[in-house]
Order: sequence, then structure tokens, then C-alpha cells
Amino acid sequence: MITTDFPLGSPCWIDLGSPDIPATAAFYGKVFGWTFQEIPGAMGYGFLQLNGNTVGAVGPLNPGDRSSWTTYFRTANVDATAQAAEKAGGKVLVPPSDVMREGRFAQVADPQGARFAIWQAGDTTGLDAVSEDNTLVWAELHTSDQDGGFSFYHGLFGWRVENFEPSPGMNYRVISTAEGDQQQTAFGGIAPTMQEGQPSAWTPYFAAADVDALVTKATAAGGTVLMPAADVANVGRIAWLADPNRAPFALIKGEPQES
Repeated sequence: MITTDFPLGSPCWIDLGSPDIPATAAFYGKVFGWTFQEIPGAMGYGFLQLNGNTVGAVGPLNPGDRSSWTTYFRTANVDATAQAAEKAGGKVLVPPSDVMREGRFAQVADPQGARFAIWQAGDTTGLDAVSEDNTLVWAELHTSDQDGGFSFYHGLFGWRVENFEPSPGMNYRVISTAEGDQQQTAFGGIAPTMQEGQPSAWTPYFAAADVDALVTKATAAGGTVLMPAADVANVGRIAWLADPNRAPFALIKGEPQES
């Protein structure tokens, strides 16, 4: 699971580009109980919070972009990681930039086109709360090239991988940070794209005490169901949704783990 220790290579932040920030914040408030705190002078960008803890952020949508969640991975050196991404066939979409004293970031696309961001911590290391109900718990890459995808990220972050077959014929790869116990530092997975021609993309999973109840809340608030709630053996109960601006996200209630 993701932890607030945020070791190098782990997801440490998520944010969402939206064409209507107040409406988007209201949607996620109805689903997860989040509140929105705008940052003065940040062109509408602000924090999504749960019980006073920052669990994500939302800001204006860049011209020509579709609304989507961006996952940030922690690095010791944003500039070096961005250069390594370009050399490995990726593309730097937003060059390394300072965010006041909070840190330094860049936005990147991997060779298959999946967008993500990298974060070098300053005063801010990452989110205040993760792996609790209604917060980020998992990050999943659906890609047209699992081998190439993993090779790219392994080169950037040193990720480790373990093959997992949740159902017959499904090739899923669980990814972990470079250091620490491999199972305990697992934070996400790499899976094939669900449909032919589907763009490669990262999708955040939010922990849910009751997946079906949150699906009901999301649809009542204007969201749509991309994959109905279903039980996955040795994983838990999962659903895929899209918010009113069609930004995908997923819900999961994991199966109890043996101690």
C-alpha cells in the first residue's frame, strides 16, 4: 500500500485538471466527503481535503487536454529524472519548475503516451493521508506494452515487479519501490489496456468502506460507471467510474490480508 513515508519512486501526490473547478470539487465532495481549499494566487488550483488532511488537488485544465487525474512519483532529482525519461523514449510535457518552496516538479509522458508527473520534495513531501477510506490507496497503469512500460519506469525509479494472475489469462504486474520489503512497498500495478485502441493511462484507486454505496453516490452526482462493482478473487471489490468531466477513477475495498 501507499504510505505517507513516500519512499523514492512511490506515488506522493495526485491532482485533477478540470474545466469547472467548483463543480468538480462539489462532485467529489458528494462522493468522498472532500472539501476544497483554494490557494490564493494559484489561478484556481486548490487542495481537496478530508478531515483537514490534503488527499489530492484540483486545478484548471490546460488548453487541449482532457480532464484526468495525474499521479506524481517522488524522485530525488526532477531534472535528472526528466532527462532520463527523454533518453528512454518519453516526452517532457511540462519542464522542471519550482513550486515556491514546496518542491520541484515536471510532467512527463511515457513511450506509450501515459501521462504522469515527478516530484522533488521541498517543504511538501506528499499528501497528508493515504490508504484510508476515501483516499488514494493504489495507482494502476493500463498500457499497450507491459514489458516496455515496466522497463521505462524501472529505468527511472528502479521499481521491482511481481507477476500476479487475479483471473485465468490475465497478466497483471504488481510494482514496488526499489527499496524495502517488496510486498510491503507495493503501491500499484501494470495491466493491459482494457480495449483495443484505448490510450495508455495511469488511474488512481481510492479506498472504499463500501464500493457499491460510493458508486450510488457518484452516479447520483452525475458520474458514470465504466466498470460495475465486482468481486475479484484475491483482490477485493472494485469499480471503475468517471466524474462528470469523464475523468476516470477507481474504487477498491481490499480483501483482508493474512498477518
